[in-house]
Amino acid sequence: MNYSSELLKGTLKTIVLKLLADNKKMYGYEITQRVKGLTLNKIQITEGALYPTLHSLEADGFVTTETEFIGKRVRKYYSLSPTGKTKTKEKVSELADFMETMKFLLDIKTKTT
Repeated sequence: MNYSSELLKGTLKTIVLKLLADNKKMYGYEITQRVKGLTLNKIQITEGALYPTLHSLEADGFVTTETEFIGKRVRKYYSLSPTGKTKTKEKVSELADFMETMKFLLDIKTKTT
């Protein structure tokens, strides 16, 4: 089961910020593949969703970029700025609290196995 793009829309910035916090620097395709792998294909981020998000995070000053030349190819790496590191903690905390609120609101019981 893949999650809808509607569900992902509100969490994509948080996902990207957290990945960058955990991995120092990443390029776009690497981000999509890491999310796909970590979620066992349940979350698949398209380029059409990822790059506007990265550009928005860069415009907000949360992400910085660095270009590397690999043979004839140019690869753009993204990493967190100092402000981005602080924002990541805020966004992860906010999302965790939101998920707890949704569990309560929807009366979802935590699985115990």
